[in-house]
Amino acid sequence: MPDAVVIGAGPNGLVAANLLADAGWTVEVLEEQEEPGGAVRSDRGVHADYVSDLCSSFYPLAAASPVLARLDLFEQGLVWSHAPRVLAHPLTDGRCAVLDRSPGDTAAALETFGAGDGVAWQGLCGIWDRIGPDLLRALFTPFPPVRATARLAARLRAAGGLRLARQLLLPVRRLGDEEFHGEAGRLLLAGNALHADLGPETAGSGGFGWLMSMLAQAYGFPVPAGGAQQLTWALVRRLQRRGGVLRCGERVVGIVVRAGRAVAVRTAIGETVPARRAVLADVSVPALYGRLIDPRELPGRLLADLRRFQWDFATFKVDWALGGPVPWAAEAAATAGTVHLADGMDELTRFAAQIAMGQVPDRPFALFGQMTTADPTRSPPGTESAWAYTHVPHRVRGDAAERGTITGAWDPGEQETMADRVEAQVERFAPGFRGRIKARRILAPPTLEAMDANLHGGAINGGTTAVHQQLFFRPLPGLGRPETPVEGLYLASAGAHPGGGVHGAPGANAARAALRRAPGSLLARSRRALGRGAPLHAGTWP
Repeated sequence: MPDAVVIGAGPNGLVAANLLADAGWTVEVLEEQEEPGGAVRSDRGVHADYVSDLCSSFYPLAAASPVLARLDLFEQGLVWSHAPRVLAHPLTDGRCAVLDRSPGDTAAALETFGAGDGVAWQGLCGIWDRIGPDLLRALFTPFPPVRATARLAARLRAAGGLRLARQLLLPVRRLGDEEFHGEAGRLLLAGNALHADLGPETAGSGGFGWLMSMLAQAYGFPVPAGGAQQLTWALVRRLQRRGGVLRCGERVVGIVVRAGRAVAVRTAIGETVPARRAVLADVSVPALYGRLIDPRELPGRLLADLRRFQWDFATFKVDWALGGPVPWAAEAAATAGTVHLADGMDELTRFAAQIAMGQVPDRPFALFGQMTTADPTRSPPGTESAWAYTHVPHRVRGDAAERGTITGAWDPGEQETMADRVEAQVERFAPGFRGRIKARRILAPPTLEAMDANLHGGAINGGTTAVHQQLFFRPLPGLGRPETPVEGLYLASAGAHPGGGVHGAPGANAARAALRRAPGSLLARSRRALGRGAPLHAGTWP
């Protein structure tokens, strides 16, 4: 009987399993798919000569994560690779905003868009220099991060206190207007905010856009050499060398609870896998509380709150094997690993508004990845392994395109229509792009969910990044920590604080909570001595 069963072999599940194995626990990881990784996988499914990442590709949060740093994954063969430039945002008039790995070079490029914008960028970098390390510690520790928050509060006071807090809560459009005279700095912040589901007018999008921009400036947008799967295999190798067991093709359909404690999981083939000390679930919040646990084991208020859980935007992705480099009209875009495609701030606002209205965007904002530019091993010399993704509504009420026919059924015809629309957006900034395409693969929202059940409808962040579902509201009010109402059961997915991105924090937080509260631990003995048998939570359900 293993000490712990981990449901799901995504990055968070594998991080949790590694930390438990480091503590001497025996661990079994059960993964529904035939291979591990969740949203961190790659293959040669577009073209035999091209490595394509199935879902996530660039990993600034992984590079910044103290959780992953402590795992020493380089010892398992993980190597990071960088494009010459981090990020570009071209415009149809040929100008291009560029984020370089050198803050000075980024500032110099911004200065050409508006006098004083380089100084403004350096000012934002200076704030990061003062509070960045403490901010990351606060993000990557369990909520509430008491010691990290105390240090961060002291740094915030020194960096401007309430004025800085106000800046970080601003909508990104307003933050850009306050900081920059030209368009480039505004676009870098706003495009990075839309890596989540935060439009230019959304409160807090300024802080998120700043955070992602500063991560890009400090760490770049690195990729695993050889494909995203190399990050997953590094985690798997580390786990197996510590005695952990990974079982793929094993779908968990239920969690066995006895006397209020999780004691086992049930698989689709009828096997019961016992867990001596803990069950950790790297699954979505609705799956955990709406499917895997008998509702009689849960407080009624939690089930009511679950109906208000909000997913982040749905995602539509296209992968390409290109016979040559992308023919960008703005030459600076050719050296960037990530390219944002929208012709100005108003087009970003229009895109976000269309999604809010349930419309499939007619000119979709696209995040475009040039993987061979970032890692030359991805395709033959002189070619490019590329992808782009955009967002669409979960519930489609209409198509914003003139004579648009997309209904959200995502049958083959609608998938082809949307993929053509994404390609048309690329073509606006790279005339001749379509002539370079050797092969393409379409990953519509249902396809993404079929590859990883946590990507519900193509949602990639485990729930909205908006402020009403963050911190002590994530994933639901009263559930700001990995502990659940069921003793011995811990949420270890991106649905938990601090949320989406490949950084391992939800898995690490769940593992640490399990170690603290396991039968025989100091905390468990103290709680029994005090006569407090029920689990603790960061809140209650009135």
